Amino acid sequence: MGGSRYPDAVDIAIVGSGPTASAYARILSETAPGATIAMFEVGPTVSNPPGAHVKNIADPERRSLAQRASEGSGAGAETVSSPGAVKSGERRARPGTYLLPDGYVFPGEDGMPVAAMSSNVGGMAAHWTAACPRPAGKERIAFVPELDQLLDDASRLLGVTTHAFDGAPFSDLVRERLAAVADNGRKPAYRVQSMPLAVHRRDDGALMWSGSDVVMGDVTRENPHFNLFDESLVTRVLVAGGVAAGVEIQDRRSGETHQVAARYVVVGADALRTPQLLWASEIRPAALGRYLNDQAQVVFGSRLRDVSEGDSPADVQDAQGGLSAYSGVAWVPYTDEAPFHGQIMQLDASPVPLADDDPVVPGSIVGLGLFCAKDLQREDRVAFDDGARDSYGMPAMRIHYRLTERDHDVLERAKQEIVRLGKAVGEPLDERPFVLPPGSSLHYQGTTRMGATDDGESVCSPDSQVWEVPGLFVAGNGVIPTSTACNPTLTSVALAVRGARRIAGELTSSLLLSKSDNRMTK
Repeated sequence: MGGSRYPDAVDIAIVGSGPTASAYARILSETAPGATIAMFEVGPTVSNPPGAHVKNIADPERRSLAQRASEGSGAGAETVSSPGAVKSGERRARPGTYLLPDGYVFPGEDGMPVAAMSSNVGGMAAHWTAACPRPAGKERIAFVPELDQLLDDASRLLGVTTHAFDGAPFSDLVRERLAAVADNGRKPAYRVQSMPLAVHRRDDGALMWSGSDVVMGDVTRENPHFNLFDESLVTRVLVAGGVAAGVEIQDRRSGETHQVAARYVVVGADALRTPQLLWASEIRPAALGRYLNDQAQVVFGSRLRDVSEGDSPADVQDAQGGLSAYSGVAWVPYTDEAPFHGQIMQLDASPVPLADDDPVVPGSIVGLGLFCAKDLQREDRVAFDDGARDSYGMPAMRIHYRLTERDHDVLERAKQEIVRLGKAVGEPLDERPFVLPPGSSLHYQGTTRMGATDDGESVCSPDSQVWEVPGLFVAGNGVIPTSTACNPTLTSVALAVRGARRIAGELTSSLLLSKSDNRMTK
């Protein structure tokens, strides 16, 4: 895979290499095996195979180097784990990500002080916590009737399981204590359960985290018509006659600019950079960048009561990167009545440390996190300044974001609930829960949202094709149009599967039509 020379033309040009972009490459490799596909990623390759999760890198020094290489212009800055616990008011990125240098908050607004991105092959899937819950209630997209089947397909691509932590010494205990206070009045599907995770165990027992490499699979890597180009900045989507016609690329190694013609273009950068590229390409539908949706995040720590050293086996195997198999990951699903989604895991599994080191029974401190559904507003948006440039030379981002009165009400409910859950499982480490600054969730959505019709409030169709530009598709969490509390990756991969099948169907129809025309002319 890869190479330093770009093709003159391909059938499909894919911008980005995260799980949704990779889903397009996978589905097209499976269903349109003769189609030529070129994938372009602005960042470097940091893992082997390309797109693998950095937690699968056993050597801590190599893992740290991979994270630093993913941090783009933010490389070298302090992260939340270097060193110590999160402190109120600090503005640090998580390892493997980097923050906006400016434009993240404006007077009178809440902004997104810690809005973050990654630049590497595999995108954020090289660094994520791999949680893959399914949307429920109002989180679901009503105009996608086959959503459940698509979610099944996404689970297959991501390698989702609920059994990665079967047998963990504290997992049953944590779930039982949570269930005792949370399950009352809930239907069975929404009761406390093991979190679906894109994680599997090797034969030797080691945990392996799914990244874009798992989504691509062997069928993509072995596809002779697929090529992945890293350190390749797509600066513009080319449009001819109102139809997508290719991409313009800056080779980050040589600085040279190239154009690659394409019958279809898929932009799957992320929820901030996908609308940025469309804007830079002068593709500017009214809803572009709007309905920006973060999930307010409340965190709390608790020490399991009534556990001892004897309850914590010495032979519990650590997963590379920190998550030990003591308590697994428990899930408190979202409901419309309780519009937050909970994940409870051993403290060192949390992407944000909650407490300083303390000599305790291994695995006995758990971190609780509740993600809150946002009150969607058109004015919550990422805008772009044509008069200023970011570190890649693209139009600079300007984030406008406010929490509504309803958002504050949901946050207050979430704080009360997380304390209740924390007391149920053990002894709280602090008296009050901590609300992370906006942007902390990394679950940004809505900026290229899909809609049932082209009514000016959406960017793309239910097949993810941009209304204004046939042949141009958008992918990623930004496509999700609903207010969600659950982790969005599974849903966005499911929507990518639908879009990829639309392209594959058109390519197949075009090929059949071409063969028919050839027969008629003979």
